[in-house]
Amino acid sequence: MPSSTPQIEAKPALEVATPASAHAVRAPAAAPRDTDPGRPELSIAIPCLNEAETIAACVASAVRCLRENHIEGEVVVGDNGSTDGSQELARRAGARVVPVPRRGYGSALMGAIEASRGTYVVMGDSDGSHDFAEAVTLLHKLREGYDLVMGNRFRGGIMPGAMSWKNRWVGNPVLTGIGRLVYRAPVADFHCGLRGFTRSAYDALRLRTTGMEFASEMVIKATVARLRIAEVPITMHKDGRSRPPHLRPWRDGWRHLRFMLLLSPRWTLVYPGLGLTLLGLAIGLPLAMGLDRVGNVQLGPHTLAGAGFMILVGYTALTVGIAARVYAMQEELGPPSSPFVRRLTDLFSLERGLLAGGALVISGLAILAYLVARWLFEWWGAMPLERTIRPMLVGGTMVALGVQTVLMSFFYSMLAVPLRHAR
Repeated sequence: MPSSTPQIEAKPALEVATPASAHAVRAPAAAPRDTDPGRPELSIAIPCLNEAETIAACVASAVRCLRENHIEGEVVVGDNGSTDGSQELARRAGARVVPVPRRGYGSALMGAIEASRGTYVVMGDSDGSHDFAEAVTLLHKLREGYDLVMGNRFRGGIMPGAMSWKNRWVGNPVLTGIGRLVYRAPVADFHCGLRGFTRSAYDALRLRTTGMEFASEMVIKATVARLRIAEVPITMHKDGRSRPPHLRPWRDGWRHLRFMLLLSPRWTLVYPGLGLTLLGLAIGLPLAMGLDRVGNVQLGPHTLAGAGFMILVGYTALTVGIAARVYAMQEELGPPSSPFVRRLTDLFSLERGLLAGGALVISGLAILAYLVARWLFEWWGAMPLERTIRPMLVGGTMVALGVQTVLMSFFYSMLAVPLRHAR
């Protein structure tokens, strides 16, 4: 972080619009600028954990930005239990320090944001990689009515040594690409730490994650809530610490990916599971009815067994995906439920699930019992092995599907009770 940060001219914003296809109802728009003279317009929130080498310069840069641009504001540091004196250094530089006992990047930021009093909030890291003079650029867009303004390091500039090759060419592009594909997020730098938002939008999003996933959760929820989102180019500087960063590229990258996939079980479980189930049915039903020839190719019980496994695996993925979606809605980790999902939740009951699963189990057992009876008593003559294997596979698959339906019905029932109570 340079010792003196000159005032910069606001760069043109890269404006983006959240797609109209998002299913959630738009969250409350940004509140108008507060006219209460006792409330600051802008709060700058900074997370901190043992950043004695850089925290004073970061706070001083943020304070200078407020002063030079005549912004009524404050700097709030969320301290995560520093043991190197970072707290006192931040106070001397002009920040208000808030102790946050629970560890984690997200926890430190939430502690600072919730203790802030500004109408708008700009958050940035405490490692010296951000020039807080650029906070004014984000504030200009927030004043225009945007709910979330993201910095974009790739369009603004990355200084030599500021970002590792893993993050620049692998982690960030891959995770940003998944976010844009799965959630249609209108953001080209998903994990930029310098970003601004209205306090009202932050409260409406109800962010929950305490680790590095906090950055992804904010963008995902803002997208599905149809907030107004803009991007502005910013410059990323080499951090000023002599020790390794808190970020662990592979571990934290996996945590981001895991979280993004958890919030979208449709893409990871439901759609693949549904496709595999339908494919298994398309192959298995004709074989079960004796239609086992495709052109010159003769299909047999082995193909039917493979189709049965496809149905079982696909059905498992489908039901687990539904459970993951219900859990995400219950914990307010994902997009708000659509009217279709709410209708399914209201229609579901444990009794209906047990009846459906029981019907499958009884039907499958009836087929198996018929085969056993013919084998024991040789009614109407012994059946050829070829004619025995096929109904046995069908009956066994139906029993397995029925048992899984019964078990998942109990699980859904446990998940749905608090979900209905919350609604």
